[in-house]
Amino acid sequence: MHAIVGWILIGLLWSLPGAAAEKSLFWQLESPAGQVSYLFGTMHTDDNRVTDFPPVVINALKNVDTFMLEVAETPKAELLRMPQGDLKQVLSETELDQVTLLADKHVMPLSTVLQMKPWLLAVIFDLPKPQTPFAQDFLLKAKAEELDKNILGLETPQAHFAVMDSLTMDEQLLMLRGVLKRSEAQKEKDFERLMRAYLSGDAERVAHIDETLTGGILPPALWQRLRVKLLDERNVGMAARGIAQAQQEKVFIAVGAAHLAGPTGLIQAFKQAGFKLTPIKK
Repeated sequence: MHAIVGWILIGLLWSLPGAAAEKSLFWQLESPAGQVSYLFGTMHTDDNRVTDFPPVVINALKNVDTFMLEVAETPKAELLRMPQGDLKQVLSETELDQVTLLADKHVMPLSTVLQMKPWLLAVIFDLPKPQTPFAQDFLLKAKAEELDKNILGLETPQAHFAVMDSLTMDEQLLMLRGVLKRSEAQKEKDFERLMRAYLSGDAERVAHIDETLTGGILPPALWQRLRVKLLDERNVGMAARGIAQAQQEKVFIAVGAAHLAGPTGLIQAFKQAGFKLTPIKK
């Protein structure tokens, strides 16, 4: 469910011309004024296949003034909780048993889980294994803080949560129930499929598989509505903020790889803003 979370980071990168060059997830951005920034497609996971950053990534981070990621601030607790009631009031005993098992698997207190918004639990429980606080994008943020860089968000926590919060409770429960029906083997298989796409360094492939996997859980009409809001509309806002910052100073932008792709993606947005984009070789 990468697109839903707002996920995602480094892959096999090319410096060859033509189609191969367009498959990079790591780009140098040169502004019309000649200022150099970086755009890095991420994957929100603590898997060591993406958290072992090569020197070229760290060196790029050292050479900027500001680090930008989707959300810089820690969301307040009320953004995570159901506005009223808890899951015991809306789930069956069988579903509550499943939630209890998954809460234990993901090392989350059951009392906290039962108060969480169903869509958020669906995102967490769709992951094949527990996530640590050390996902790829957060590790980059920690490194940027260690280097004393300015940290900015492309979105506020409220804006980041707004799309999913716009779902009705029935729609959120539909999403959660869809995830509860999935086996751990299915989750592992889908995770590996997305990981292979990510490691191929192809943002278009990541976006396609991400959409296929998430769209397979939700009713088509609901997914199409969400997709526009989660990707297309959010891309516009994130691109505008990233471009404005990169026109003022040297910036390292880390954003979910699915947000790089397509006609509304950040790669196209920076090109249209007059930036020269060069893929960076790993």
